Parts: sequence; structure tokens; C-alpha cells
Amino acid sequence: MFTLTKMSRERAGGADTVVYIVRHAEKITGENAGRDPALTDAGQNRALVLAEILRSKNISHVYSSNYTRTRNTAAPTAKNAGVPVIIYDPRDLSALAMRIKQQAGRYLVVGHSNTIRETVQALGATITDLPVTEKSEYDRLYRVTLSQDGQTTMGLSRYGLRYVPDVESEPQ
Repeated sequence: MFTLTKMSRERAGGADTVVYIVRHAEKITGENAGRDPALTDAGQNRALVLAEILRSKNISHVYSSNYTRTRNTAAPTAKNAGVPVIIYDPRDLSALAMRIKQQAGRYLVVGHSNTIRETVQALGATITDLPVTEKSEYDRLYRVTLSQDGQTTMGLSRYGLRYVPDVESEPQ
């Protein structure tokens, strides 16, 4: 498998592979949300902000789980890049990681609060921050770089409206 990964990267011109990983943007919640909710207005705006941030990154592949909220988060970036949104199974992240490792490029992967950490780890990176535990936290943008020399690194930034955790005030 390492030889195949190395050869694929060499065929692509020896470039590092960069994978941007995000949780889907803000979704509709409540009684009327249904089983597969769409994005809220804030979520649609966040998806557009993400597309603008990634516009200059030469995205070559966009992956999304098969939910409305993830597909709608991925769609503006895919449109800017002129590539389709490819559906992956969030229950089989090792298969997704294998596909990514076999073809050098610039990727966006849109997932869920309970799959982001595992996606980063499946790509071989060490994740040191706390997992997403807040239902309202949508602003993490992970960047995993798979270098030609076999090293994998991970960085974390924030995008769009900043997440501010709810802090209970102390009794007076």
C-alpha cells in the first residue's frame, strides 16, 4: 500500500496532498427539522465563506456524507472548483482515507461532529484538540497534509462566525 501511495503522488507531480476537513454547517433543528435537515441561513452563509476560503487552494476533490446538510456545505466549494461532490460512507473512514492517499490532490471532506476526529486519524494525523462536543460548534477547519516524504501533519483554524461556548454565569 505504501508503494502505491508513493507512486500515485509521484504521478501527480510529487505534490503533497492536502485535506481540509469540516463539520457540516449549521442545520435546522427542532420539531420540523426532520431526519435529514437542511442548512439554516447561517449555515448557508458559512458554506459560502468556506468556499471563498478554499477558492485559492486548488481543490480537486470534494467528499461529503450523503446527508442534505453535508452536501449543502460541500456544494459551493465543489461549484467553485468545478468538481462534483463525491459521496462517502462515514462508517468506513478507512476506505475514504485509502482513496485520498492513492491520489495526490487538494481535498475537502465534509462530515459530522462524531466523524471529524476519526477522519483526521484515518489519514494518519494526530489530533490534539478536544473533540467537538457542542451542538452549536461549526467553525473548525482542519488541514491534514500528507507530505511526499511520508510525514503527516495536522493544523486547526476557525472560519466564519466564531463559535463562542455557552458559559453559565456564577450565582450572585
